[in-house]
Amino acid sequence: MAIQNLESEITYRRMLESDLPAAHQLSQAVRWPHRLEDWQFVYHLGSGFVAERDGEVIGTALCWSHGNHYASLGMIIVSPKAQGKGIGRVLMESILGEIGERNTLLFATPAGQPLYERLGFKAIGQVHQHQGTVVQPELVAPPAGERIRPLGINDRTKLFELAASGVGMPRATVLNELLQVAEGVVIDSYGELTGFALMRRFGHGYAIGPVVAPDAERAKALISYWVGARVDSFVRIDVHDSSQLSPWLNDLGLVQVDTVVAMVKGEAPKSAHGLQQFAIINQALG
Repeated sequence: MAIQNLESEITYRRMLESDLPAAHQLSQAVRWPHRLEDWQFVYHLGSGFVAERDGEVIGTALCWSHGNHYASLGMIIVSPKAQGKGIGRVLMESILGEIGERNTLLFATPAGQPLYERLGFKAIGQVHQHQGTVVQPELVAPPAGERIRPLGINDRTKLFELAASGVGMPRATVLNELLQVAEGVVIDSYGELTGFALMRRFGHGYAIGPVVAPDAERAKALISYWVGARVDSFVRIDVHDSSQLSPWLNDLGLVQVDTVVAMVKGEAPKSAHGLQQFAIINQALG
């Protein structure tokens, strides 16, 4: 049901697929790199709300469920010409009502962090955005007895297990959709999968993520494989500060250009089985 704010004549309602071109234009207005196809991908995985004034979409917010206990939210945008009117807070309250009692993750800009803190979120880390047009890297080899190979159709069940262990929450639904548009490689250790990395078209070029591995050296092997496969292309990767990969990525030509704050409302998921998610899918899905 639409909610009318009589003072500012702003209507809040559920996002429709027909809103995606307007949402894409809104993200361009705030200099986000998302293509219309990137919007379509995240929209079909979740649900959202828009703020509308005189038939024009001036705000967006989306959320995604990850099993029964976790959710994430993102694509929180307010038109530059409509900021300072409390639109972001109303959109956030609408999304949090949609999510319910799930533990909720988001990635905040420093400007947005105070609002999220007032809504009950707490900072739990940082994510560094790296990007650039890559040159031929020095490839990092996995340990002896292990090899990097393409993801096979029979690897999916194990892939979902690795992903869930690396981030601490179910990932099958998201990865099922992601694998429709992404390529994947895995680390194969004597027939046992120990890590993986996906790459897909995104924004101005390509995005690497998620990357899940037991340690940083294997994560580097997976990332350098994809960087080597996309020489002379624009590549982006978002890594947790705890990964300690930023200096290496800078040396690789993927320069750190931004940092966002990882936040949670409730309890943060915990990785398991000695695995870690070194690079996220994106700043919406985590």
